[in-house]
Amino acid sequence: MARNRRSTPLLRLVLASGSPRRRALLSQLGRPFTVEAAEVDEMPRPGERPWALVRRLAAMKAVTVGERLAQPGTWTLGADTVVAAAGDILGKPADAAEARAMLRLLSGRTHQVYTGVALWDYGSGQGWVRVAVAAVTFRTLSPLEIEEYVAGGEPVGKAGAYAVQGRAGAWVTALRGNVETVIGLPLDVTQELLALAQRPHVLAVRRRG
Repeated sequence: MARNRRSTPLLRLVLASGSPRRRALLSQLGRPFTVEAAEVDEMPRPGERPWALVRRLAAMKAVTVGERLAQPGTWTLGADTVVAAAGDILGKPADAAEARAMLRLLSGRTHQVYTGVALWDYGSGQGWVRVAVAAVTFRTLSPLEIEEYVAGGEPVGKAGAYAVQGRAGAWVTALRGNVETVIGLPLDVTQELLALAQRPHVLAVRRRG
């Protein structure tokens, strides 16, 4: 079926994420939305840079959920977050051992957090995507601190194996950028995209395929 080249009215907003942190952040905007988790392959491509990875995955999540729902007037919001440190891209740890390794890498260093946010319009098959970056510095962590933190379960499902809004917030000695970027959904970027969605522009990011 042919798609319109122009955006369609935003009648329904869907958060393409099962993250309770993103859900809580988005609810602060006071706009009604529903939630549909997106299951996508989050592995980086060979040589893919952090900003390019989160940009691609955020768009993929938004498009995947939008095409699953297949409802004109539905706009899907996708987001993805990774941590970059010492030349490595850190996603969600696969197990406790990987979480420990990530935290040892972040201990006493400054790392970057990249969050991509994409808003996609099913009706036109097009949308926008933005990337926000923050820099976070941790104090030096003791082996016992790392072990206790991992044992507490907080690293599960968190990029870089930590939650800045949780116990790990006490480790931060400096933060440059928006803390919402570190949590997983920068609201300034999200508001920008939602504002763009109200305008009858020809959109910038085309659908897959």
